[in-house]
Amino acid sequence: MATKPHKVRVPLGARAYDIVIGDDLIEGAGERLKTQFPGRRFGIVTDSEVARAQLPRLRRSLEAAGLGFAEIVVPSGEATKSWNRLGEVVEGILAAKLERGDIILALGGGVIGDLAGFAAAIARRGMDFVQIPTSLLAQVDSSVGGKTGINSPHGKNLIGAFHQPKLVLADLSTLNTLSPRQFSAGYAEVVKYGLIDDEPFFFWLEQHRAEIFAGGPARAAAIARACAAKARFVIADEKETGIRALLNLGHTFGHALEAATSYSDRLLHGEGVAIGMVLAHGFSAKCGLAPSQDTGRIINHLKAVGLPTTLHEIPGGLPPTAVLLDAIAQDKKVVRGALTFILTRGIGRAFVEKNVDPAAVAAYLDEMRAAPMSPP
Repeated sequence: MATKPHKVRVPLGARAYDIVIGDDLIEGAGERLKTQFPGRRFGIVTDSEVARAQLPRLRRSLEAAGLGFAEIVVPSGEATKSWNRLGEVVEGILAAKLERGDIILALGGGVIGDLAGFAAAIARRGMDFVQIPTSLLAQVDSSVGGKTGINSPHGKNLIGAFHQPKLVLADLSTLNTLSPRQFSAGYAEVVKYGLIDDEPFFFWLEQHRAEIFAGGPARAAAIARACAAKARFVIADEKETGIRALLNLGHTFGHALEAATSYSDRLLHGEGVAIGMVLAHGFSAKCGLAPSQDTGRIINHLKAVGLPTTLHEIPGGLPPTAVLLDAIAQDKKVVRGALTFILTRGIGRAFVEKNVDPAAVAAYLDEMRAAPMSPP
């Protein structure tokens, strides 16, 4: 049964845009794009995996609307967020003779959204783009807010630009093609919004977890609520100079773990975030800032949906703590060499903490590495 579309507005003045959430939006994309962007050509950027599952649908929709388009397909996986692939996409845009007034369509998960968005930001000194996120993680997080970029050997997302999309089409039917692991990884970003400043949402997720994973109205409602939360932070702090940093709850630890696993399938982004959120809450409790029982509540919820919550669950092990700390020191929130973390006073009470003692972080990581598989 089709779900009535939800619409979330991101009111950024002349750059305002809609996030549309509903079933089978790709089938109607051609007519929607033709109406909203008359006279444009389109450059579809996608990866090899999404191309098999979703590109034929989008191709048929654009053809039915009589729209001209080019296709640029890159390999799937986090390693695609690189200089080489960025160059490949930009050169593909130019080779297709797409003009500055034409539009890039980012069809895929967070990797494609970030890569295609960054390519759009720099090709011909800036082109418009539309996000068509096909993963849960992309639909609730990376497709909204205009953060685009690629990774560096020095760390994740260290190269990029703020470039807002003109439209986000979150087609719920694409989620049916995800593996259970991919869906769970995306769900970590949904949970994040409850942990930041909305404990009632976290409680709602605890009550509706099964329905969200099964599909139906609760899934659409969760995605819409997550997008509305993301939009609220973007409106308040578009360039992440203040409160928007709260959206990085769990990411400082998580990005370091991703770097330590070479951005491979050993640890998906959402899995790193899940472990990172547990570490952030556990570290906050260790510092006497948050009740330890909240950490246990978070662990129980994440484990119930199949997400890892401990360092021990990362296949292949980890490098020494000093290497992890070096990756943390490359985090985008570092200011004049001082570590900045998103810590918490409990579920729904996250805050930005500057000048965190690196020695305390190192000691905590050592303790977690030596801890039993399931923390208390």
